[in-house]
This record gives sequence, structure tokens and C-alpha cells, in this order.
Amino acid sequence: MTTALTPAPVPAGAGARPPILDARGVTKRFAGITALHGVNLQVAPGEFVGLIGPNGAGKTTFFNCLLGILRPEEGTVTFAGRDVTGLPVYQRARTGFGRTFQRLELFAGMSVRDHFIVADRAHRNEGRLWKDLLNRSKPTAEERDRADAMLDLLRLGAEADKPAEMLSLGRGRLVELGRALMTEPTLLLLDEPSSGLDVRETAALAARLAKVQEEHEFAVLLVEHDVEMVRSLVSRLYVLDFGTLIASGPTDEVFSDDAVRKAYLGSSE
Repeated sequence: MTTALTPAPVPAGAGARPPILDARGVTKRFAGITALHGVNLQVAPGEFVGLIGPNGAGKTTFFNCLLGILRPEEGTVTFAGRDVTGLPVYQRARTGFGRTFQRLELFAGMSVRDHFIVADRAHRNEGRLWKDLLNRSKPTAEERDRADAMLDLLRLGAEADKPAEMLSLGRGRLVELGRALMTEPTLLLLDEPSSGLDVRETAALAARLAKVQEEHEFAVLLVEHDVEMVRSLVSRLYVLDFGTLIASGPTDEVFSDDAVRKAYLGSSE
């Protein structure tokens, strides 16, 4: 059995710019139990990075520390050169964080286009959410144009006026992605976007995500169980096991490491 790869900083090839996200020594405890133990992770501007690990490894806890849903007992989270460790969720969102959820979170009765308009207004701090939810706030021409551009980008034009609950799960995932992109993030956190999708839907989502990320050059941190989706998208990979970072590096090298295979794939063969 080989020694696990040493956790690596952002590679020199990522450019001279500092990382857009720099998490250092993140430690989180619950009732005396350490869920995260000194986790370090960096993402460069425009980079596509993965975070994997078995169930219970601490991936969601780490995501929540990055987003401000949880506050770590130790460590720092720096975003775009700013220490955001103590900022609440809404302030981090305004600095350029975007995210999707493992469980689909869409509003019943609201059309796909209106999901995008609401996200656009929230990002620009315009309009009143209760009016949006009651469909009583008429969109401006500019808002409609921005929403329609997102519909075109994600190839959702045919579903623009459909209530979100009428869509397939795969199309719903695209709506959630589009809603996150309406906030114009510089870093997008994706929490198991393939959850509940079949192989065909997962492949379609991965292809659309790769295309959009390439065109708009935002950074991505992906938590995902689907190994093929991870391999097809990310250039670097971090692996958590029992709250400890056991490996990081180029994707293929990490997947071939014996310690990673044992922890994540259940085998070192």
C-alpha cells in the first residue's frame, strides 16, 4: 500500500494570481467530536477542483464552513484575498460565492424564467422577494433579457414558462445551476449535482456544466460521488476521510493512490 499523496497547494501552472479560495487549518467540532481536522484547500481563479470522500467524511461540514453556515473553531477561509471566516452567509454570497444543493431546492408554482429573475434581483438587491414569490412584481426588460440569456445558455428555452415542478429532475438541476449563475459567482460550490440523476442525465449535466464554466471562467469546487463525472470535469482533487485530508493532487494521480482507493472505493486493488 502506498503512502497517501501529500496535500498540495494550488499548482504553479494555475498562474501567478493567488487562489480565489484559500481555506487553511479548518477544524470543526460537534459535542467534542472532531468532524474536520485542520483541512487545507485552495482553488485558483477559473479552476475546476473536486472534493470527494466516503459518506461521513466531512464534505458537507466543510462546505458549510466555507459558506458561513457553520463557524469553524480553528482555521481561516480567505476569498479573493479577504478573510471571510466571520462573515454571515448573505455577505459571503455578495462577495462572489454561488452554490447548488444536494437536494433540489426550487419553488413550486414558479416558472423557470421567474426563478432566474428572482435570483437576478437578489443579486442586484432589487425588488421585494415576497412580491416575486406571489408573482406580483413585473420584470423589467433588462431583467427579462438577462433571464432569457440564461435560458439560452442552458438550453432551457422550451421550458421557460413551465412551473419548476413539471420538469424532470435532470432539467431541474439545470434550473438550479442557472439560478446560481444568475448571481454571477466567481466561485461556484456544487454539492452532489448528479444526485438522483441517471447515467444519461448525469452525462448531459456534466457536458453543459463544462461548457458553461469554460465560457464564463468562474472557479468551481465540486463535491460529487459519481466517479466518472468527477474524472470528466476536475483537474485537481482533494480527498477527505473521517474529517482529515488524506490526499490531493492531479485527478488521475489521486484516484490511483492506494490509500484513496481503500477509503473511497473500498479497495486498494
